[in-house]
Amino acid sequence: MIPFDYPTPPVSRRHGSQGYAHYRSYGSWLRDEFTFRCVYCLKREQWGLVTGDFDIDHFEPQSRSSPQRAAEYDNLLYSCHSCNLRKSGRDVPDPFACLTDDQVRVNPDGSLKAQSDQADRIIETLGLNSEKYKEFRLLFIRIVEIAKSIDRPLYLHLMRFPADLPDLSRQGPPGGNSRPNGVNQSYFARRQRNELPETY
Repeated sequence: MIPFDYPTPPVSRRHGSQGYAHYRSYGSWLRDEFTFRCVYCLKREQWGLVTGDFDIDHFEPQSRSSPQRAAEYDNLLYSCHSCNLRKSGRDVPDPFACLTDDQVRVNPDGSLKAQSDQADRIIETLGLNSEKYKEFRLLFIRIVEIAKSIDRPLYLHLMRFPADLPDLSRQGPPGGNSRPNGVNQSYFARRQRNELPETY
């Protein structure tokens, strides 16, 4: 189930870029923050790389947030287009706190089993146990299993980091960075130090 293992707690923000006028300008920071995958369903960039597959989601919906909050980094999440549409203007618990490997398990049929009420609420609200999501999980679990056993180049393609890792040291957010140490732990910086694993 490795493609769909949720992160191990505690999970917290590594980056604190500030001051961009529009939330889309945080895209590079969010890609790195969320390990190039959807915070909700864990779909990876490497599984599509089609323009429009990924969005920036507002944890506190834009329809109810102040203009300042709409472009506040800590209110932004990286999600696939499908999950972003399903969430829309709904309130959900914080995925940083709830979508972790001790609160969500993947069953053999591809469904998700919540270990907490908060995780269950996210799963229900976004429909993450719909037939389409279960089929999606099973498909990629099987593809990754087959590739790992007979086609290593395909396996590495599916499970590796993207080639275009953002160099956050060159970004220079206009309002500064409240968590500057995160840049040194970014995936680009780790690759430069030969610390990046082949897969994740």
